[in-house]
Amino acid sequence: MLPADVPLSHQSPPVLLLLLLLQLLPPTASFFPNIWSLLAAPGSVTHQDLTEEAALNVTLQLFLEQPPPGRPPLQLEDFLGRTLLADDLFASYFGPGFPSRRFRAALGEVSRANAAQDFLPTSRNDPDLHFDAERLGQGRMRLVGALREALVAARALEHTLARQRLGAALHALQDFYSHSNWVELGQQQPHPHLLWPRQELRSLARVDDPTCSDCEELSCPGNLLGFTLLTSGYFGTHPSKPPGKCSHGGRFDRSSSQPPRGGINKDSTSPGFSPHHTLHLQAAKLALQASIQAFSLLRNRLGDRDFSRLLDISPASSLSFVLDTTGSMGEEINAAKIQARHIVEQRRGSPMEPVHYVLVPFHDPGFGPVFTTSDPDSFWQQLNEIHALGGGDEPEMCLSALELALLHTPPLSDIFVFTDASPKDAMLTSRVESLTQERRCRVTFLVTEDPSRVQGRARREVLSPLRFEPYEAVALASGGEVIFTKDQHIQDVAAIVGDSMADLVTLPLEPPVVVSGRPLVFSVDALLQKVTVRIHREVSSFWIRNPAGVSQGQEEGEGPLGHTRRFGQFWIVTLNDPPQTGTWEIQVTAEGTPRVRVQAQTSLDFLFYFGIPMEDGPHPGLYPLTQPVAGLQTQLLVEVTGLGSRGKPGDPRPHFSHIVLRGVPDGAERGQVPLEPTGPRERGLLTASLPPVLLSTTGPFSVELIGQDGEGQGLHRVATQPCTVVPVLLELSGSPGFLAPGSKAPLSLRITSFSGPQDLDLRTSVSPSFPLTSNLSRVRLELNESAWGSLCLEVPDSAMPDSVVTVTVTVTGREASPGPPTHAFLRLLVLGPALQDPLATPAHSSGPILTSTSPASTLVTQGRARGGRVDKPWWGTVGGVLLLLGLASW
Repeated sequence: MLPADVPLSHQSPPVLLLLLLLQLLPPTASFFPNIWSLLAAPGSVTHQDLTEEAALNVTLQLFLEQPPPGRPPLQLEDFLGRTLLADDLFASYFGPGFPSRRFRAALGEVSRANAAQDFLPTSRNDPDLHFDAERLGQGRMRLVGALREALVAARALEHTLARQRLGAALHALQDFYSHSNWVELGQQQPHPHLLWPRQELRSLARVDDPTCSDCEELSCPGNLLGFTLLTSGYFGTHPSKPPGKCSHGGRFDRSSSQPPRGGINKDSTSPGFSPHHTLHLQAAKLALQASIQAFSLLRNRLGDRDFSRLLDISPASSLSFVLDTTGSMGEEINAAKIQARHIVEQRRGSPMEPVHYVLVPFHDPGFGPVFTTSDPDSFWQQLNEIHALGGGDEPEMCLSALELALLHTPPLSDIFVFTDASPKDAMLTSRVESLTQERRCRVTFLVTEDPSRVQGRARREVLSPLRFEPYEAVALASGGEVIFTKDQHIQDVAAIVGDSMADLVTLPLEPPVVVSGRPLVFSVDALLQKVTVRIHREVSSFWIRNPAGVSQGQEEGEGPLGHTRRFGQFWIVTLNDPPQTGTWEIQVTAEGTPRVRVQAQTSLDFLFYFGIPMEDGPHPGLYPLTQPVAGLQTQLLVEVTGLGSRGKPGDPRPHFSHIVLRGVPDGAERGQVPLEPTGPRERGLLTASLPPVLLSTTGPFSVELIGQDGEGQGLHRVATQPCTVVPVLLELSGSPGFLAPGSKAPLSLRITSFSGPQDLDLRTSVSPSFPLTSNLSRVRLELNESAWGSLCLEVPDSAMPDSVVTVTVTVTGREASPGPPTHAFLRLLVLGPALQDPLATPAHSSGPILTSTSPASTLVTQGRARGGRVDKPWWGTVGGVLLLLGLASW
């Protein structure tokens, strides 16, 4: 403790920093699952808050310790006394205009996985996962196990799974400080041994030690008996509460009505939910510090580069290629090589250098293996070894290869498919569509086979002119394109399409498709730059007109509005910067249905996801969904990125008033819903309540964000991908923990209908092809009825350690219950016997190693860490002091 007579000006800088930061803390705070929980307990700190604030603190710490190349180093003083925001961090480190969208999406994955622990049937009632029922040793074991799985998955470049396991670990870690009596014991620092598996948890209450006295009030500040042993509350009836033990407490805890009544949880500011609500702030402080420790531990074990990949601490996207390698594909493969080389060399060493590379070849009858790496030279070497050999007939296994690429490509990435053949595996179309939306990846097909062309490859059968429709369906679902071109133009077209990796937004068109005699209209605002117009297919002529009435036709070269280039039936017009703000028009004359896409560069964009309000349980919050479910009251959560882009401190920030749902591809408006801000406006969090009637129409729809900039001018953004209302709620979960070679893993499945009677068929698949049995293959559901299924996954002895298994369940309606299929995806980690604890192994860089994940799959990862034993965890401090920034905004 500091001497009281030592003035602040004479204290050491680390101590002074900590005191200044602690003074920023507000008088009240708590942790329910996510921001929706604040309706039940206003002013509370949620698991989402704790997780994101901890990640931002460690990211700032990384930026402070690793000065940006070519830019002045960050100064900690610049971030004191203000809300810590991802956009501000990225602008300060990488420079203005570099988007934080992927970073914020990665934090969202971790936060939603954290919150889901309170909702998933396999985790919500497990006391070991919440440090309930005095199962503190078991809870610590599960916590460390989840962190270990996150570490192994991150080293295997399986970042989505790593974020899911990290979220589960952080949930348990944060619950410890709310559900145990660590705070009531007067502790001012996180538990020193909770993250360190070799240290014993001591001074634990025994089963026959009374811990609580009876309390009949909502608030129970003095119900803990005077002792120094560590305990936690019992919740519900499983396990039952022994005599004299504390309950968790709150209106939904049935154990709290049995003597001794009351409880000790500090989950919220509400006494109706949290009997020890007055200690909520202290619990939140310690939970935040402990979360920073967990992030810092992973950073130390992974190293800065791999830790940055885990959280996508980069404005750059990944580079993912799917290549047809049959004999007719020589030009396309060369184009892919040239484009990949161009991207790698142009962006090497810059903030936009790709952070992850994926390559999947295919032909007939095979596809794969998948090659993934974070080393651009390894990727280029692997790509350079691919040559067009054999084959020559059509169709090919394109969608199987694309599915494999999607399973290994990070979310919010672009995937480029090069082929001149239609898919042989068109039966995978709906599953691949759903997977693109679950992964939020955009797929662009570059096809050098015009649908009308009848000569070229050998044919085993007469092929339909509609044989490329599966590509069109996948492109539509993912927000991508199908571009038909010819061999002599493929290199130029590939180069132009490859430039779209630079985090461009697609501007909405009205109408969204070309209608004869009617111009396409789009709006340009002051936050857009580098606007391009792409037009392709059988185009006779076109013109573009700016808001001032100046027009430019299809002639190549420089024009009054920009520069036009043409490659066969593919045109691109690059508008002059800065483009004039206002309403622009495009008029196209063509045969058939030409495709028009307008894109621009901006950091002002948005993320979104759906959720179901869970208001009738012990932890009210929002249960996240990939897609909305028919018949359910659904919330849409919007997270605006780049709110401070191209603005000066103190300038009015853009604000958004409502969203528009619009049918795809017809463009018919389905409805408008107002947006409500949640939390501080600078965080850009907005919510909209979507009534079931708005989601009753089948077919995909787009989400458009409408608002104004700081000067009152209109802003209009559209989500990259459309959404689909699925007919049933499909939940697939596995037991927490990892898989072991030679083991069997029980999985749980629940299907619920909220929109009337439905007759459904179920199908399952596993990648790689492990045996999977299910007791449910067909079911009939009435309105608001659920069916449970049990699955058993067999992991063979030959399963590769540290590999990922993906289980897919598909539900389709029979003839009497038409509707789009519903898919659920579950990723599980095969973890081999550890020769040493990976949490005790410091990061060490070694060359890439090749490991096989299945007979048809190859994975390249960074070499596993090697090094000596570490005797204590490294918590990652600046000057020996944990950072505590951002709590002032709560």
